[in-house]
Amino acid sequence: MAKYKLGFLLILLSFVGLTPAKAQFWEVSLLTADPGTELYSSFGHSAIRLREIGPDGRDLVFNFGTFDFDTPNFYGKFATGKLNYMLSVVPYDRFIIEYDYYKRGLREQVLDLNQEQKDFLLQHLDAQYAPERRFYKYDFFYNNCATKIRDAFDIAMGEQLVWSDSVKEEKTFRNLIDEFVLPLPWADFGIDLALGAVIDRPATELEKQFLPTYMEQAFANATIVENGVSRPLVKQSRVLLEYPKEEGQQSLLNPTVIFWFLVVLFAALTLYGFKKGKLMKGLDVALFGSVGILGLVVAFLWFFTDHSATIWNWNILWAFPGHLVLVWGLLARPNATWISSYLLFVMGATVMTLLFWIFGMQSFSPALIPILLLLLLRANFLFYNRKKVA
Repeated sequence: MAKYKLGFLLILLSFVGLTPAKAQFWEVSLLTADPGTELYSSFGHSAIRLREIGPDGRDLVFNFGTFDFDTPNFYGKFATGKLNYMLSVVPYDRFIIEYDYYKRGLREQVLDLNQEQKDFLLQHLDAQYAPERRFYKYDFFYNNCATKIRDAFDIAMGEQLVWSDSVKEEKTFRNLIDEFVLPLPWADFGIDLALGAVIDRPATELEKQFLPTYMEQAFANATIVENGVSRPLVKQSRVLLEYPKEEGQQSLLNPTVIFWFLVVLFAALTLYGFKKGKLMKGLDVALFGSVGILGLVVAFLWFFTDHSATIWNWNILWAFPGHLVLVWGLLARPNATWISSYLLFVMGATVMTLLFWIFGMQSFSPALIPILLLLLLRANFLFYNRKKVA
């Protein structure tokens, strides 16, 4: 959710002096950054700030959202879900400069921890920052820059930290993601294409904390219970950076508009081909070739990566890799008898996608509707006319 180049600061900003004995001199707070304009930053970011009380006190930010671009096979590991993220430490002034540069709002919640709770938190962070432990297996929903922070406080405070479990509004993981990527329609479509049915279940209030904004709300509603006495976890909230929100303008070059335009175009060309006695195979090569390639991506993410959210992805019903075999058949074996059977499969799988959607087995992007219509249009046309026209 945020990224920094690893570098010269990591050694300089070690935990020297951050001992439990000095915990009472540190103010502990949660930092929450507004979403940015790029996909990687569109969900916001969270970090822990430790500010040493005193005129020359250190001011450090502990960030679980960093990774090393110099990692061997970086992009391959990122694509397959094998890239390790890490805990890093940066000075607060450097941290805030970046968010000021990108005009991203930043808020702080100062936490009402006693000395013992600070001791345990510092011990945990110290242990997590050890070279052999600072790297961790990233998971967008269950092990990210926000959940690692929540878990750190859970470990440090145990049963004294009480999260509010009252359900404010039932939302699935996909609903939660949509709240942040709707201004990025192509990213929204891509996410709906890549992520499977496993994210279409309601998230608990605790699980919603994978998103920094929801974790900020959870901290605001959490309490600390000591000796039967309850007090709010957050004792002070302050705005560090604030910028006016820009009104996003929806571009006409979004998936819904583009795909409906293709429906009109393909329908017109199909009608023209029917009247002229032509199959217009170029349309099928383009359509089934494109969705076949998407099917390879869906299959790769499902079966060959460690991403927990890309399994049981029923987009594979319409974006099926076998469509590439159909393209080959139309070009090299146009009279093969199996083509008709495969076209029946295409129509059945497309209808099955709609049924999965209707009965709530998986939620698909609304921009998918015109694509499904295109598949039904061309599969029907080929099935009934392949042997009648040239």
